[in-house]
Amino acid sequence: MEKTKNSMIDLLTSLSKQRGFVFQSSEIYGGLGSTWDYGPLGVELKKNIKDLWWKRMVTSRENVVGMDASILMHPTVWEASGHVDNFHDPLVDNKESKKRYRLDHLLESQENSVIDTLLSLIDNTITEKLKDDEEKFQCIVAYLNDNKEDSGNTLKKSGLIDPFTKQIGDWTNLRQFNLMFKSHIGPVEDSGSIVYLRPETAQGIFVNFQNVLLTSRQKLPFGIGQIGKAFRNEITTGNFIFRTREFEQMEMEFFCPPKETGKWLEYWSQERMNWFKSLGIDESKLRLRAHGDDELAHYSSACYDVEYKFDFGWSELEGIADRGTYDLDKHMEKSGKKLKYFDQPNNDHYVPAVVETSAGVDRAFLTVLSDAYQEEEVDGEKRNILKLSPKLAPTTVAVFPLMNKEGMPDIAQKISKDLRNNNISAFFDSGGSIGRRYRRQDEAGTPYGITIDHDTLEDNTVTLRDRDTMKQERINIDQIINIIEDKIN
Repeated sequence: MEKTKNSMIDLLTSLSKQRGFVFQSSEIYGGLGSTWDYGPLGVELKKNIKDLWWKRMVTSRENVVGMDASILMHPTVWEASGHVDNFHDPLVDNKESKKRYRLDHLLESQENSVIDTLLSLIDNTITEKLKDDEEKFQCIVAYLNDNKEDSGNTLKKSGLIDPFTKQIGDWTNLRQFNLMFKSHIGPVEDSGSIVYLRPETAQGIFVNFQNVLLTSRQKLPFGIGQIGKAFRNEITTGNFIFRTREFEQMEMEFFCPPKETGKWLEYWSQERMNWFKSLGIDESKLRLRAHGDDELAHYSSACYDVEYKFDFGWSELEGIADRGTYDLDKHMEKSGKKLKYFDQPNNDHYVPAVVETSAGVDRAFLTVLSDAYQEEEVDGEKRNILKLSPKLAPTTVAVFPLMNKEGMPDIAQKISKDLRNNNISAFFDSGGSIGRRYRRQDEAGTPYGITIDHDTLEDNTVTLRDRDTMKQERINIDQIINIIEDKIN
């Protein structure tokens, strides 16, 4: 059967709830839009992803150290970084439907005739100068942002359709909406008590640059890695956990001499691409894409995205950007503190440049699930399977007694306990038929199953089953730990 556009997302959303990967946040109260809770299996998979990132990016390297900055920071941090003035989305409302849209996303849903009409209202000759749809959308947003007072009428004249009503909308004028969550600290809510939930983890690294430099005694080039929560008041969310308001980032800021940023940008782009490949993700669905000049953030001179081909299209998993000296320069300016590096051999003080790698934990999680999910037919029955790499799987081994008698459960529980004592994740399951138990674990991504049966009582052997091939072999109980360790390492 041909899958619909969002069928895979729908399948993964259902599977995640059924097997304990991800739940809707506050579900018993009707849920809260675009917020999610990670269940027993989800939290283990998420931890495994973060652990592999930390090992690859921090603990395995001499020139990268870690830190964990506070979520709440001095509000001037966000003025210096440009988030207060520049971190906005262009929003319009339809007065009739009461629906709110991000304008650039709204434009993507329109017929070409509407876009062409909009461009003609701006400039009859401009269409020929624009190479593709992306440039057209950017031109429209820029023009309407500069002419906000009449932008609603312009959109109405163009015949801009509301995707909800399928009719021409009665559009409000364009306004810029800041994406940061604002709060207050202390007993009085006034301008002096304003704080923000951080929209990115990077700034915590930049403001601690001198602290880390002095205490770690690193020399350039070196990096600072961090994993932590970030918050953005996104207007347009969706595709399950791909775009949410609360998410987790794995970021590394690599400080180097300004003349070396090109070299390190290429190095870290390839390194980060290779990390995603190491997770067992289908390489044909991964690509490294360079940003065009019109895509670059205001602080960046060059950038690559690691992208994955989801059912809903190619989408960013990680950005690797040359941020130059922008961030340290701005924080020096605002704070009055020197954030320079002393190059002792050359007797020179200078502001280091930065190459940033920034990956979303939740997007990596969704990528791993999407790539691992398969449907197979075995003996006339459908089998849903998550072919997760053993180093990622929440549970490594499922242990089953064939029957709940003759001491089989006791042996199974002892094997399960021995596996856990050797840092191998194991799950004991004695409920239902053995086939049904295997199917449950296949769907949860467990790579290996061990069954204790009548022969176990006679010769001290068990059946070891491989999830992907479904092949079975008899092994001695005393060999289980070594065999499983060999398979996952």
